[in-house]
Amino acid sequence: MAAVDDLQFEEFGDRATRATSLAASPDAATVSIEDPSDASKHQPGPPGRLGREEDDELLGNDDSDKAELLASQKKSSPFWTFEYYQTFFDVDTYQVFDRIKGSLLPIPGKNFVRLYIRSNPDLYGPFWICATLVFAIAISGNLSNFLIHLGEKTYHYVPEFQKVSVAATVIYAYAWLVPLALWGFLMWRNSKVMNIVSYSFLEIVCVYGYSLFIYIPTAVLWIIPQRTVRWILVMIALGISGSVLAMTFWPAVREDNRRVALATLVTILLLHVLLSVGCLAYFFDAPEIDHLPTTTATPNQTVAVAKSS
Repeated sequence: MAAVDDLQFEEFGDRATRATSLAASPDAATVSIEDPSDASKHQPGPPGRLGREEDDELLGNDDSDKAELLASQKKSSPFWTFEYYQTFFDVDTYQVFDRIKGSLLPIPGKNFVRLYIRSNPDLYGPFWICATLVFAIAISGNLSNFLIHLGEKTYHYVPEFQKVSVAATVIYAYAWLVPLALWGFLMWRNSKVMNIVSYSFLEIVCVYGYSLFIYIPTAVLWIIPQRTVRWILVMIALGISGSVLAMTFWPAVREDNRRVALATLVTILLLHVLLSVGCLAYFFDAPEIDHLPTTTATPNQTVAVAKSS
């Protein structure tokens, strides 16, 4: 009976009475009754409420889904709207510098498109790289011609502003028309050979645009009036930018017919070499035409000074 009495339930008015009872019979089995004021701390939340970590994770997923939805909405805008073209320039400075660094330091075995471009292809970097290169080549070409004949009394310096328009035509035509032709060719081969890797037109433009960055410092250094130094510089630039193009487009064509793949890659590199050598030859190594011929005039004779074109 004593054991039965020890197991009886008792009501306690407050915590002090409960403590006294527990001290009197420490071996007794009791039921814990908490203060009503503390019960709210352990009440379950409303249905569907998750822990803080799970809630944050869910919110993070919602934010990413919203971002993807907004991005898809922007990209689906009509092409005649400003929002359509605004998406092509939606890139931050860190991404641009990272892609420029990747074009200057190509990593063997790494695809430039997958490593830097595919997450967010842009036109901001290629556009300004080409614009900077145009002025770098035109200004450096004029300075080079001026420095070569500096101190010659028979040389009359005339700024050649047409070099800006020529450089702009050549650079932008190369940066847009060649990617367009290559994109069309890859799409055609992809319809013939299903294993060919496909790149979008915007991705190809990005590759060509960022690969031209190395020519900006090279064009500035072409001012040095030494033909050997210039050709060494152009070979270095060709090696770096050509490596970016080769390592990017070889995976796209290597599954094709062997001859077609090699011909495609050789054509890409030959066009790149043609651009580099052509710019060097036209803007820096062109023969000068601004020499005034030394003539002697007899009395009452008009001397006509002809300027060859």
